[in-house]
Amino acid sequence: MLRPLIAALLLAQPTLAQEFQTQAGSAIVVDHNTGQVLLSKNADVPLPPASMSKLMTLNMVFEALEDGRLTLDTELPVSEHAASYGGSTMFLDPRDRVSVEDLIRGVVVLSGNDATAVLAEAISPDGTEAGFSQMMSERARELGMRNSMFRNSNGWPAPGHVMSMSDLAILAERLITEFPQYYTYFAETEFDFDGRSPANRFNRNPLLTLGIGADGLKTGHTQEAGYGLVGSAVQGDRRVTFVLSGMESEAARAEESERLANWAFRQFAEERVLQDGPVMEARVFMGERDSVPLVPEGDVTLLLPVTGRQTVTGEIAYDGPVEAPVAAGTRLATLTLSHPGIASLDVPLVAGADVPRAGPLRRVQIAGTRVAGELLGSALARFE
Repeated sequence: MLRPLIAALLLAQPTLAQEFQTQAGSAIVVDHNTGQVLLSKNADVPLPPASMSKLMTLNMVFEALEDGRLTLDTELPVSEHAASYGGSTMFLDPRDRVSVEDLIRGVVVLSGNDATAVLAEAISPDGTEAGFSQMMSERARELGMRNSMFRNSNGWPAPGHVMSMSDLAILAERLITEFPQYYTYFAETEFDFDGRSPANRFNRNPLLTLGIGADGLKTGHTQEAGYGLVGSAVQGDRRVTFVLSGMESEAARAEESERLANWAFRQFAEERVLQDGPVMEARVFMGERDSVPLVPEGDVTLLLPVTGRQTVTGEIAYDGPVEAPVAAGTRLATLTLSHPGIASLDVPLVAGADVPRAGPLRRVQIAGTRVAGELLGSALARFE
């Protein structure tokens, strides 16, 4: 494994002057365009997610809509179990049959525990919320969410029902990227279902009306978890996703969420640090040429702090020499970019050209050169 150090990949770039100090017990901030983590505090610690875990149920519903197991017009029955939930609800009754679309809005806008359970039972492999919870846990692992375990569909307090802030960020990014046709529900500020509870018709997300570009996603609160929020906002060409938990009040949650969003937008700027072109040459064995250029798959843009001056550095790791034939575009190495103000970022490097396998004559020449080198090395060793 060769690890050549590539220093000064570009001119001096900004560095973070002072790390943001969040009041949240755990938090993570992710830049959507670059995938960079701008802030992480206890982000991998499994914690009770409260209603923020409803996002996983919505992911399962959106997947069912996409593969045809549900439609937005499908009307679902309300079980006694679903109707028995307290807390935030749609005030559903076992006599109801409710469309999937109304249930989605009931989950997003009203944070309906009953609505979430109705959707869960409809998708569950055995028709129960418990079966759906196991299904959620398995799907979470498939999506790379390593610190999530579900005991119910809605975040009702239960031993072992946990998620980490980093898992919630993964989930939020997935909902934004994979389901844009349904993501618009998260920006709705009001949903008056059947006039059943006019006072409970408003979205609890405090950021939607602040004019900071927020368009989602979900709040959560239990006595054990405190106040939490999964948020995302767009300003200009940038989107930032942020998750926090452990706040002491609704007001503190709203204030800290806005602080995080404003900090992420104002303290970082996008910079192109690599463009198409060779980063280095990798040795090739038994090829028509002795090396192949390693290039990024496209321009590489980083989000960098706007204050201070520092240099982005990089380290390349690859197994070499590479044996021919080599096809252009084949991934051969990884460039890890580092900067004091950001988390390190791995950039795939690919072959920038085809290198055919050497013909018979060249293979003989390569073999002869290699043997000659070994003989010379042996002779020098005896002479010494």
